Amino acid sequence: MEIFCTRPSCSRPLNQFPDLDDPARLKTVPHKFCTACGMPLILDNRYLPLKLLGKGGFGAAFLARDRRTPGMRYCVVKQFQPAGNPTPEQLRVAQTLFEREAEVLEDLGIRHPQIPDLLAFFPLDVTSPGGGQSEQFFYIVQEFVDGEDMEAELARRGQFSEAEVLEILTEMLKILQFVHENHSIHRDIKPSNIMRRRDGMLFLLDFGAVKQVTAAAAASQPGRASTGIYSLGFAPPEQMRGDQVYPATDLYALAVTCITLLTGKQPNELHDTYSDSWNWRSYAQVSDRLEAVLNRMLLPTPSQRFQSAKDVLAALQPLQSASPPAQPAPTAPTPGKTALQSPSPSIPPASQPVSQPIQPSRSVPKPAPPTAQSPPPIPASPRSTFTLWEVLSGAAFTGFEGGLLAIATASLLGTIGLSPLFWLILLAVVGSIVFAQTRRWIEKIDLVIVAGLTLLLVWFFPFNLLHQIVLVAPLNTLAQTLGLGPRLMVLLIAGFACLIAVAATATFRLVYNLLSRLL
Repeated sequence: MEIFCTRPSCSRPLNQFPDLDDPARLKTVPHKFCTACGMPLILDNRYLPLKLLGKGGFGAAFLARDRRTPGMRYCVVKQFQPAGNPTPEQLRVAQTLFEREAEVLEDLGIRHPQIPDLLAFFPLDVTSPGGGQSEQFFYIVQEFVDGEDMEAELARRGQFSEAEVLEILTEMLKILQFVHENHSIHRDIKPSNIMRRRDGMLFLLDFGAVKQVTAAAAASQPGRASTGIYSLGFAPPEQMRGDQVYPATDLYALAVTCITLLTGKQPNELHDTYSDSWNWRSYAQVSDRLEAVLNRMLLPTPSQRFQSAKDVLAALQPLQSASPPAQPAPTAPTPGKTALQSPSPSIPPASQPVSQPIQPSRSVPKPAPPTAQSPPPIPASPRSTFTLWEVLSGAAFTGFEGGLLAIATASLLGTIGLSPLFWLILLAVVGSIVFAQTRRWIEKIDLVIVAGLTLLLVWFFPFNLLHQIVLVAPLNTLAQTLGLGPRLMVLLIAGFACLIAVAATATFRLVYNLLSRLL
């Protein structure tokens, strides 16, 4: 039998013990130690780690078996060890937080079928490999959910449909409503922490970062910020700053999870850090109402979001009554392996929690229940929000089109631009182009297609008229100096207009952002 060493610094953690292939020996052997570092392998004289599931800044998770059960049931052993060299006081605080989190998980798991049960929690003091110095580890043992998490499912089958995401969103909101009403906040919601069991039931995993909200904690630790446990990309601004967290903090992370599943893209691909906005709608096919609900959950300020999971469920009610329930996608184990040999980790290496210095948590006031019976209003969807790349590419397109249209308009009117009619026509057409971009009627590849068609039309204008309009002073002198014909001058003028538009837009945006931060 193979047993995995849980010491983080072990050089050869996998140990082979042929004698443990005997079931009677396996259940009675008093001790086994790592052949490389001497770490005790049978945790709490009961749990046998089999393989590493994942690592994070605060520890690791292992698939294990419980030798004190008749069927040697599978479970998940999570090891918590603060990074670095914590002081005795820091270790004491860490142990207090660890025990409090275990108590919360035990209470929630027993009372809700979609939260894994807590099976055990215990500390372990061992001697370091060099001898003399003592090391302390903390362990939580949880129920093992046999299935596939949403991160693995997304990688296997691609984007989720609206109905599928609506099912996940609804189930997670019901769980979060229970969690929040029991004065706890999860604080680490992401696709890898949502598991679909093989019978289709959805579970919310990894309550290791759970924050318990109690008046006693607030009284004993006034003014303290929340502990710095979060996953980059999914955590809202207040959590990343280490500020107070709220139920709306979980709602933000759940919304990021939903748009990740809808688009098949990672959060860093959807979030524009320059404008601090989410740009995901063009990558997904969803109804306007679901878009509005998710966008409100994604607002940067907690007070602007929905204040409870119940509020979000009320806002989703029209969609739930209009849409048939989504069929759960079947899970698929890794080829050549059984389901239990390829469990999805609850702490995946690809999205490790970010660790910060350990601090005692402070309490979070429970939000007041909504006073109105009707669903909360949903703000209009911010469709006009653009990334920096979209703004600059749009400016380049507008400048290029403006240059070509100026040539065409001047050719049609027989004047280079002194006529007021020339400017009225040009401004009207360019204004229409800008308006079409703000409404996203033309975007991405459309810009290239429209610009190419316009260039072809201007390129094949009557040559004699184009010659008269383009080759006038001072362009005539420039064309003769460069040896350019009128058609090449068309490209030069359009390209010059493109560069001017990009430079002007970039300068305006830079000045606007500087003034908005100063004022």
